[in-house]
Amino acid sequence: MRSCINVSTQKELIVIKVKEESELKEIIDALKKKLPDLKKLYKDDKTPILIAGKVLKNREMEEIKKCIKKFLDVKIDFETPQILGLHGIKKTFKKEIATSETKFIKNSLRSGQKEEFEGSIVVLGDVNGGAEVIAGENIVVLGVLRGLAHAGAKGNREAIISAASIEAPQLRIANVVKERERDEICEYIIKNMAYLDENDEIIID
Repeated sequence: MRSCINVSTQKELIVIKVKEESELKEIIDALKKKLPDLKKLYKDDKTPILIAGKVLKNREMEEIKKCIKKFLDVKIDFETPQILGLHGIKKTFKKEIATSETKFIKNSLRSGQKEEFEGSIVVLGDVNGGAEVIAGENIVVLGVLRGLAHAGAKGNREAIISAASIEAPQLRIANVVKERERDEICEYIIKNMAYLDENDEIIID
C-alpha cells in the first residue's frame, strides 16, 4: 500500500506533501513511519518543514505538528493551497476597507497588459510578471500577483493589495514604494496582503 505522504527536499526546506483524500489517522501513522528516517538526515540541522497538499483543518494541523515535534524540534508551516477564489486569501483584513466602485477583470493578465481604474480592481485570475494593475482604491487578485500593483494611486493611504499569493518584486500604495529581494519573494510562507502601517511603511503578510 502506497504511503499517503511524500517527503522531498527543496532549497533550505523539507516538504511533506499529503494526499488530498488522506484521513488524519493515516497521515499520523505515515508520519510515525517516515520521521525516524528523516531525523537521521537532520543531525544538528534546523531545516524547516512545510506541509503541503491536502487542505487541513486547525485540529488536524495541531495533531500533525504535535506528531512531528516528538521527533524533530524544527519550525513547521502549512501551505495555503493555490486555489482561485476568495478562500485562497487566508488572512483577514487588519483595517476597515472603504466601499468603492469596483472593476472586475474576468481573466488573468499577461506580460505587457495594463489595467487602470479610479476605484478598486478585482482580477479573477493571475497578474503575471510584466503586467500592471493601477487602482485609485484597492487591488484584489484571486490568483497569484507577480506583476506591478499600485493601489491608492491618487493618494489613498488606506488602500490595500491582496492576493492568493503576493510574489511581485515591487508594490506601491499611494506614494510609497516597496522593493522586494528575490529571497523574500521565494520565502516558503505565502504572503497575501499588503497595507500601509502607522509609520507609512508597506507591510506584507
